[in-house]
Order: sequence, then structure tokens, then C-alpha cells
Amino acid sequence: MSRTNRARKPRGRSRVGERFEVEVGPVAHGGHCVARLPEPESRVVFVRHTLPGERVVVEITEGTDGDRFWRGDAVEVLDPSADRVTPPCPVAGPGLCGGCDFQHVALPAQRDLKTAVVREQLVRLGRLPADSAVVTGLHVEAVPVPGRADDGLRWRTRQRYAALPDGRPAMRAHRSHDLVPLDDCLIAADGARPADVAPPSRDPVTHAVDAAGERHDFVVAGDGFWQVHPEATRVLVDTVLELLGPRPGERALDLYAGVGLFARFVGRATGARVVAVEADRTACQHARGNLAALEAAVVECGPTDKVLRDGYDEPFDLVVLDPPREGAKRAVVEQVVDRRPRAVAYVACDPAALGRDVAIFAEHGYELTAVRAFDLFPMTHHVECVALLTRTGPRTG
Repeated sequence: MSRTNRARKPRGRSRVGERFEVEVGPVAHGGHCVARLPEPESRVVFVRHTLPGERVVVEITEGTDGDRFWRGDAVEVLDPSADRVTPPCPVAGPGLCGGCDFQHVALPAQRDLKTAVVREQLVRLGRLPADSAVVTGLHVEAVPVPGRADDGLRWRTRQRYAALPDGRPAMRAHRSHDLVPLDDCLIAADGARPADVAPPSRDPVTHAVDAAGERHDFVVAGDGFWQVHPEATRVLVDTVLELLGPRPGERALDLYAGVGLFARFVGRATGARVVAVEADRTACQHARGNLAALEAAVVECGPTDKVLRDGYDEPFDLVVLDPPREGAKRAVVEQVVDRRPRAVAYVACDPAALGRDVAIFAEHGYELTAVRAFDLFPMTHHVECVALLTRTGPRTG
């Protein structure tokens, strides 16, 4: 099957398909490791399907003479790492399904790689000292699926498949539109296996959430956002509450609130005003129902930066931030610190975005005082973090 990479403006002669023998360096954000080609190329290559310290043959999958770096796959392992395992999935490997980055890595080592990535992003982008307690004390925690061995499989409760012309389910190759047929996705839970490839219905569904010692039902659109790991909502809600320590009477903002998950639990803990801000209109409708039992809850529909720019400029004690992958960014962070909360809980699905936003918070006197990281996406490079930022005063020096 031919590989069709995303369209790019050519910068000279293509090097796709060429092979080089390399020593593999450290893991990098994005599911690959860094290697440097020998002379005369001396080019940095981001290599998938390898591990730090291995010696491999890399085949270039993207790159021209004019590019600063190239991408490639390890197509032959000459000196394997002790952490290398045989991928459990038959379509995991070079040129095959692009959904899993670390099927070739033992599960404990996957978490070590993710830990290294989060630490590196907090140091490089968040400007934290490498020897700070927050950085050195961080380690990605396992979150096993209840009733299953901790093998990193069968955790994804919702899965979307592409369809081949004959209707068979497929997944896409990495950074490509090429389709890879498959009979079963091993990270999909039983209910998310490819029985068909029809798009999800928009009809509302109800999710039960056990968190803070209680069970709560949340209504969500069938195709709306909800965490895919069965333990994710419990782990994230409990961690946000643990780090924030909400007190009775404290006012709270829940930004990028979705259907009101964090607003409901924080609002119940404080018994005070909680404002949930969400841009998606359908999610806002469900949030109003999910927060109906909280008399002081308000759901505001609109882009977070615009809502904060135009209103709700009174002080808030607590803020929960759960932004999309690109992060909250400066416009939102500066609106948050303008409300002078004593604490901000930041739920991050991308450690690079978290690092960038942590640096902006620091400019305004908010220090990163705790980070918890969870392996809610085994076999992939993705990791979920919950960070606590507390007001310490203006940054100096």
C-alpha cells in the first residue's frame, strides 16, 4: 500500500525511502525518539518504532534537502533495548496503523518515557528548574481498567473507524490518509470494537460517574466529548478536588467546561457561585441540565477568551481549566489571573501546551506547586496531567 503523506511544500530533493544506520537518542514529545544522521548528512530525524539507546536502520518517511529535520521509521533493529517487546497488535509497526506509538515498548517503560516527556516540557517550555521538587517528583501513574490485567489493552470505550470501499473497518497510517484494514483494535473496549463503522449518533447518552465518594449521572451528546478511559472521570475529578481543596463559600470558574463535570463537583463542595464557560452550544444545553441541582450555578455559552473579556470580571477563588490540546494560551491565562484566584487546577492533555501556559502563569505570580500525571492512554504517547497553580505574588528576577 502506497504511503500518502500530508501535502507539504517541497524544499529540494526528496529523501523519502532512503535508509541510514543510527544510534537513537532521547524520547521526544509526539511518540518518537531523536536521532542524528552520521556525516555527511548530520540531520536530526524523529524516529518512530524505536527506543532510546537502540541502534536501528531508519527509513526516511518525510524530508527533503531543505528541511531542518526529517521523520522516519525504524525498519530494522540492530541493537534492541531491554524494554522492547513484540507488539501485541498485528497492525502496529512501520507503515501500518498510526494509532499506537508504543506497542513495541514494555508497559512500565512506556510510562517512564511519558514521564521524561512531561518533565522535559515543564523544564524547557515551563521554565522550571530541572532539580525542582515538582519536576523530580513527577511520575506518570498507571490507571488500570477495572476487572482487567494491567496490560494496556481494552481501555478505549469509544472508537471511531474509517471504512474501506468494501465497508471493512480500517485505521489510518501515521500522518497519512492511507487506510490499514483491521479486524480488531486491541485498545478498544468490547463495546467499541469495529462491529460497524457508522458515525456516532448525536442522541444524548448518560454516563455514570463515581467520584468524591458518590455516583452522579451526566448527560452528554452521543458524539460529544467524554473521556474514553473508563476510570478517567473518577481519577481527574478526585485529583482536581484533592489539589484545589475547595472550601465552603468559595466562588469558582470552570473554563472549557464541557457538560459541567468539574463545575458540578466543585460547586457541590463549595455551595457557592460556580460559572461554567463552554463554547459548544449542545454541550452547554446538557451542562444546564447536569448543573440544575446547584442553585448558584451559571452556564455561559461562548468562546472562553471572549466570555472572560466581556463579563464575569468579579473575583473568583478557584478556577478549573480543561482546555483543548493547544492549551489556554495567553489571552485566557491573563484573564484568569485578573480574577485573582487563590488556586487554579489545570487539566492538560498535552504537556507542551501545559508547559507554555505554566510559563505565562509564572509571569503573573502563579507558581506550579504540584503536578499529577496519569497513563489514561496506554500504547500511545498521550498522557493526561492535572497541575496546581497557586498565587505567590509577582515574579521577580
